[in-house]
Amino acid sequence: MSRHVVCSADELPPGARRTAFIDGREIALFNVDGRLHALLNRCPHGGARICTGVITGIAQSSGPGDYRLERNGEFLRCPWHGWEFELATGQSWCDPRTTRLRNYDVKRETGGNLVKGPYVAERYPVAIENDYIIIEL
Repeated sequence: MSRHVVCSADELPPGARRTAFIDGREIALFNVDGRLHALLNRCPHGGARICTGVITGIAQSSGPGDYRLERNGEFLRCPWHGWEFELATGQSWCDPRTTRLRNYDVKRETGGNLVKGPYVAERYPVAIENDYIIIEL
């Protein structure tokens, strides 16, 4: 399993979504109230770009005339045919036995935990003096 830095945390605030191309795959990333989700950006039913779908809850009913929206913000509805998928697992609620979105582990980390590359850039000390930027060579 390989790790990939996608963006800074500021670029994916709560309520935001974006896509990233990683190893030939387009991944849809969502921040729903601070919960991060990463799913393959292709609906298994019809191939729609799932990143443009609506984030919603699931309609529940105990009988005729009783309808309520539960688990708000936990489901993603496909923009083409309305199939619903659980954001946390990718599980389809239209065909749960055979259909799901591929989901990926995603987390927020501080910059100090990132893996350092094999190359080091040449660095020079920089100081700010009286609103001027000074580089010492």
